[in-house]
Amino acid sequence: MSGGGERVAKALARAGVASRREIERYIAEGRVQLNGKVLDTPAVKVGDNDILMVDGVVVGAAEPARVWRYHKPTGLVTTHKDPKERPTVFEHLPPGLPRVISVGRLDLNSEGLLLLTNDGALARALELPATGLTRRYRARARGHVSQAKLDTLKDGLTVEGVRYGPIEASLDKAKEGAQGANLWITLTLTEGKNREVRKVLEALGLTVNRLIRLAYGPFQLGALTPGAVEEVGPRVVREQLGGYIDPANLPSGSQVGVGSTTATGVEEYEGRPPRGDRRSPRAGAPRAGAEKVATPRKPRADAAAPAKTEYKPGWAKPKIGPARGPSKPKKARPSPEGRSPGKPSSPKPPKVGAPPPRSSGAHRKGPPKAGGPRRNG
Repeated sequence: MSGGGERVAKALARAGVASRREIERYIAEGRVQLNGKVLDTPAVKVGDNDILMVDGVVVGAAEPARVWRYHKPTGLVTTHKDPKERPTVFEHLPPGLPRVISVGRLDLNSEGLLLLTNDGALARALELPATGLTRRYRARARGHVSQAKLDTLKDGLTVEGVRYGPIEASLDKAKEGAQGANLWITLTLTEGKNREVRKVLEALGLTVNRLIRLAYGPFQLGALTPGAVEEVGPRVVREQLGGYIDPANLPSGSQVGVGSTTATGVEEYEGRPPRGDRRSPRAGAPRAGAEKVATPRKPRADAAAPAKTEYKPGWAKPKIGPARGPSKPKKARPSPEGRSPGKPSSPKPPKVGAPPPRSSGAHRKGPPKAGGPRRNG
């Protein structure tokens, strides 16, 4: 084995070619070349400057770690190849996704959140019980059980020689029917062994007829519809899973490569402007580097005559009365100078205690002063 770098099977698996087991089979068949030399053993390490080829095609560098949320429907097996030829999860993923592996499994009749990633080391780290990531399920079961009996699962349980760790279970609701009670139970656990929820509830005398995984670690099923896939943003991956990823494989940036999608296709996010620059430019603002050209205004069209209102049958027509004539002008109020001298205005009596009113010079008693009345100008 040469020194430095990582094993060739791991490097090709991270690049999305195939699983490590399949890569070892490719090497045994002589389909893998390193720097132009056909490999005959997987005990070889490759460096950053080495050139790997599979079937004569150069393999590019591995992508950073990526994670997807997938709503697994019932009726699919969580495996790449099923010996019984049952439909698998990976056969029903939308086109455009790279080669991914699942974080844990959900059995054929279970549904809900299934995490997918292109980083095998990350998937193994998230599956380990020592990591302590919680899994939350909601189960529908037949039978009778009390909350006190469910509380005994906090101490763990041994079923058929298999020891299961502490489980928190709460009875949500129960509905009596012809064949017994139909129960909804929420369970939270950290191990996630094979068919753990079903076997534990069966040990309590219940039969599970529906099982949904609602959460895995910090990730929630949310509003994902069955069969839908949504990639987790690089920033969230760094914040939530950075401790489980090789620093060289940490994603950068904040935009995802593949957006929300269903089994009908994939929505591409590449090439979109950053989130803060998605607003349309202001009207009339020239683009960067473009020459500003004055745009002539369009001539204003003549105002068209208002269209006559058409009334449909059954509509009430407005009442039309006789046309009003022009309003009569108000009589101008004569000025004090223009009043008739024969009809002087009667002065109001002064108030008690008020000073005597000031009178104009024309009403003073006695002859006018010498020089006569003043005249303007």
